[in-house]
Amino acid sequence: QVQLVESGGGLVQAGGSLRLSCAASGLTISRYTMGWCRQAPGKEREFVADITWSGGSTYYANSVKGRFTISRDDAENTVNLQMNSLKPEDTAVYYCAASIQKYIRTTSDFGSWGQGTQVTVSS
Repeated sequence: QVQLVESGGGLVQAGGSLRLSCAASGLTISRYTMGWCRQAPGKEREFVADITWSGGSTYYANSVKGRFTISRDDAENTVNLQMNSLKPEDTAVYYCAASIQKYIRTTSDFGSWGQGTQVTVSS
C-alpha cells in the first residue's frame, strides 16, 4: 500500500522559509516522478514542482521559480521542498504526489497523494 506522509508545514511570516518533507512507503521514489502541489481555500489544486525519475530533472510553477527547490533522497525514500522568500499567496495545503509518468502536464497525472500539510504565510 502506497503511503506519502508530509511534514514541515506551519505558520511563518512573509519573507521566511519552510522545508517540507514527504516520506514514502510502498513505493520506491527513484522509480517515480515525485512532486508537490498545493490548494488554497476556494481554489483548484495547482502544480508547484516536480522531480523526474531517471535523471532528476526539476520543474517549477512560474509563481515559485527561484524561491522553491525540490530535491529527493533516494536512500531515505523522501522528497523535500525548500521554500524561501515565502509570500502570503503561498498559503495553502501542500500535497506530496507520485506519478509513473516521467513528465507531468496536469495535477491529474499524479496517481498517489499524501494527506497534505498546511502552510500559512502571514503578512
